Amino acid sequence: MKRAIENKKILLGVTGGISAYKSVYLLRLLKGEGAEVRVVMTEAACEFVAPLTFETLSQNKVHIKMFGGDGEKNVASPVEHIELAKWPDAVIVAPATANTIAKLASGKADDLLSAVICAYAGTVILAPAMNDVMWENPATQENLRILVARGFRTVPPEPGDLACGYEGAGRMAEPESILAFLKNIYASDYSGVRVLVSAGGTEEDLDPVRCISNRSTGKMGFAIAAAARDLGAKVTVVAGRTSIPLPVGVHIVNVRTAEEMSHTLKELFVDSDVLVMAAAVSDYRPRAPLSQKQKGDGWTIELTRTEDILASLGKMKGKRLVIGFALETDDVEKNAIEKLRKKNCDLLVVNNPLEEGAGFEVDTNEVTIYGHSGEVISTGVRSKREIAEAILHAAHDTDAFQKILV
Repeated sequence: MKRAIENKKILLGVTGGISAYKSVYLLRLLKGEGAEVRVVMTEAACEFVAPLTFETLSQNKVHIKMFGGDGEKNVASPVEHIELAKWPDAVIVAPATANTIAKLASGKADDLLSAVICAYAGTVILAPAMNDVMWENPATQENLRILVARGFRTVPPEPGDLACGYEGAGRMAEPESILAFLKNIYASDYSGVRVLVSAGGTEEDLDPVRCISNRSTGKMGFAIAAAARDLGAKVTVVAGRTSIPLPVGVHIVNVRTAEEMSHTLKELFVDSDVLVMAAAVSDYRPRAPLSQKQKGDGWTIELTRTEDILASLGKMKGKRLVIGFALETDDVEKNAIEKLRKKNCDLLVVNNPLEEGAGFEVDTNEVTIYGHSGEVISTGVRSKREIAEAILHAAHDTDAFQKILV
């Protein structure tokens, strides 16, 4: 990981938020890793940090205005935004304000920074920073989803003290975290790998009001998606019913039923390198859902099996790496090995919901990872994020993953 960005050309975009002061330190870190850095500031950013600070530390001219102003020409070229867009290996926008995110999502190019990004075809990393209410605003979240779907990367904001005096999510990620994210893009073997994750539970309608579902919250699947994102992977999540916030910086496709999840996963699987099947898919559905609300005291429901989506995708596997999940309470090893082979998985992650610290609606888990070559890894009780990292590490060591890298 060390010196992963040496000699890389990084364009640092600084927008108008109090976190702009952190961007000065980020610039120092980038330079310390051997990167060449140029800075584009919005006029609002100049209200927080003087351009001279960035100019001195970057040892390059700071670019601010699309056109000259106050009798001073600020542009080095009649088409400066095009010249700047041709230069970098990556663009980092830190801080990325709600206004900037909205502008980029809508395709506006009414200042130098947005024009550069509009004309740039490479990697753009956003480090959002704003008040927690602004961060949670549906418009902001929708704008981020639009940008992620277009290939933008996001380093999620962190919880903590905000400039407005409150505590909450919205403060810009620390410069060290942004640097690590950038380095992963160039140094991690997961960089650019297309990871498809299923998460949450499915719902099967009984009538227009009621449905069959399960207790899955989506925590495990979302933790895997976030961990893969932080390793530089391009992540898509097919999410059923969940009860926690969606992960930032990944492409989300929402579904309800097992049939919808099957159809969506099969479509996306074709263009994926890795599948992590963490969703809790309903095993049964009503044979004949009612078109009207059921009334009366008694109700007999006939159920039929749903499709085994993992087994179906296993038949389409090809050169892809497939990671399945299974919930077992008895004969765990025997059942796990049988499912691993039957469903054509490279890894099978097994947990027992009866074990303390494992299962649904908790922040921890305890799993055993079974490999196609006979390897067995037991994690013990750990946070779901740590479990996610262990799964991705185990996947990296498989022959299937190494073939993806070829």
